[in-house]
Amino acid sequence: MSFPFYIAKRYLFSKSSNNAINFITIIAAIGIIIGSASLFIVLSGFAGLKDFSLQFTSFVDPDLKAIPTQGKSFTLSEDIVNKINNVEGIASYTKIIEERAVLNFKDKQLIVTLKGVDQNYPQTTIDSLDVIGQWFEHGTDQIVAGSGVSNYLSFGIFDYGESIKVSVPKPGKGQPTSVNSIFKSVNAVNSGIFVVNEDLDNSLIYANLETAQYLLNYNENQVSGIEFVLEDIENIETVQEELKLALENSFALKTREQLNDALYKMLNTENLAVYLIFTLVLIIALFNVIGSIIMMILDKKKNLNTLFNIGATVKDIRKIFFLQGSLMSVLGGSVGLFLGYLIVVLQKQFSLVMITASFPYPVAIDLKNIFIVFVTITILGILASKLASSRITKRLIVEA
Repeated sequence: MSFPFYIAKRYLFSKSSNNAINFITIIAAIGIIIGSASLFIVLSGFAGLKDFSLQFTSFVDPDLKAIPTQGKSFTLSEDIVNKINNVEGIASYTKIIEERAVLNFKDKQLIVTLKGVDQNYPQTTIDSLDVIGQWFEHGTDQIVAGSGVSNYLSFGIFDYGESIKVSVPKPGKGQPTSVNSIFKSVNAVNSGIFVVNEDLDNSLIYANLETAQYLLNYNENQVSGIEFVLEDIENIETVQEELKLALENSFALKTREQLNDALYKMLNTENLAVYLIFTLVLIIALFNVIGSIIMMILDKKKNLNTLFNIGATVKDIRKIFFLQGSLMSVLGGSVGLFLGYLIVVLQKQFSLVMITASFPYPVAIDLKNIFIVFVTITILGILASKLASSRITKRLIVEA
């Protein structure tokens, strides 16, 4: 054990004859503990909210999605299908068509996103949609609408009294001669209502792939995208590279995160803002460490003079107080992390804080957050200790 470290440890854990210095040191230690615990709890709470927000997108978003780099649709040839089938790691894939459509029911109309899917659409996704009623039957013009769409247009399930008119604008140029020349339509029946989140509930309807192809005048193999479900999400990069080769780089392959890049950017920005705000709180708390070290230096001036006279250099004496402050920061940060971790675990197990009577505040324990908090408190503690110990000069020691 080095001489500066031994003295620093003694100064840190031994009581001073001056009660005011003991009180300041305790306040500094408590500030570090509370600051690090608060930072970890807030980051864990935000991680829980992030997971809670993103779980709704995972219901309907695939692991990978292929969309054409040019145009809105492409023809899925037999050669491309064979190449996709030879890619390992794909659990299933679904041919889809997505387009804006107009729904008319009685005297109301609403612009929605029509999503046509084939028979391979994952059953797990259908189950996650929490459909009231039933999923549409293949080979029919049935649809499944979001709860917001259903409420706005005031239609229910299997309402045969009046059908729902689904219309899509026809492509073309020139002056239209009639409404029929503008839109291509089908009369549909709503077989189910799903509930996911407000945005999707108010804007999305599902239909058969064949219905969407008919409305858009697509041929049998013409689609606007392919959605892939992987056997193991950890192998997504490998599968993505193999699919790029299979699709001959004529398609853009997007992950779930890329499909929701705006949401991810917003959540990451908010996470950074929260981290910076609570780091500022930690910096303020570490001013107490600086004050504690300076007070300790003034209190130990005679001892420092003795150490200097028996051979300790000014650098050694500075190192003593630098190590003292660093030890206080690291130990206080570790205790704070433990307390924060304990509180987060208790929240997960016993739901101590509730948002509503039945919904606890979501939290998530992420090893990355533990690392971030520990590194933050360590770096700030080292900087504070360096700043305080730099106050020691040869003149200060000799004049003791």
